[in-house]
Amino acid sequence: MVGKHEMLEGGPMGRKVHMWSFGHYGQPVIAFPSAAGFAHEWKSQGMVDVLADLIGRGKIKLYCPESNVAEAWTRKETDPEWRMQRHAVYEQWVMEHLVPHIRRDCHSPNIPIAVTGASLGGMYAALFALKHPETFQWALCMSGRYQARALTEGYDSPSVYFNNPLAFVPNLQGPALERTRNTFLTLVCGQGAYEEGCIEETQALAHVCRMKNIPHREDIWGKEVRHDWDWWKRQARMHLSYRFG
Repeated sequence: MVGKHEMLEGGPMGRKVHMWSFGHYGQPVIAFPSAAGFAHEWKSQGMVDVLADLIGRGKIKLYCPESNVAEAWTRKETDPEWRMQRHAVYEQWVMEHLVPHIRRDCHSPNIPIAVTGASLGGMYAALFALKHPETFQWALCMSGRYQARALTEGYDSPSVYFNNPLAFVPNLQGPALERTRNTFLTLVCGQGAYEEGCIEETQALAHVCRMKNIPHREDIWGKEVRHDWDWWKRQARMHLSYRFG
């Protein structure tokens, strides 16, 4: 499927940001990349092809921005506070530049946006839905990591805490908790090779959502289901079709 490549204004990122989009109409869906961080990842891994009929029929419009995951979450030799500051900059860019761009593109100033991603992209999807539930009203999180301290070598601080779903979500209450009930998390994970950590954290986040009455679905696949794109294609196809098809 032919997509559109853009270089978006980077604002706080301090540089232009790559994004690919696919489709002409439909529910806007942001697909965050995995640890690679590349905007073209979903296209190169076949995710766009497996969703081609949903895109072609105007059910979804897919937006695939790059991320700065290599600065924020996988650059382990760098000071953790600097890394969290880089994540904050990306979050600011998404909310102040990407979201308005998508809404202009959709000719709808208040259209709800869905988010998805696999592996670290799944963590991004969960974070944006939980922190900005009025904007992102559905998240498909596949094989995500939701205990951020596992990615900061155990380091903790307020900046880590507020980007750590398994830390801040259990403590939500009052209006802050009520806000999260504007979104719906679909938490998917296999039980096969390389899902270690992901399966436990997926189940833990689903448990927290149950305890806090946050709308969600926990979908645990079988022991043959590995942490790889072949399975994420099946999961994305199934859940995006169910939700928007």
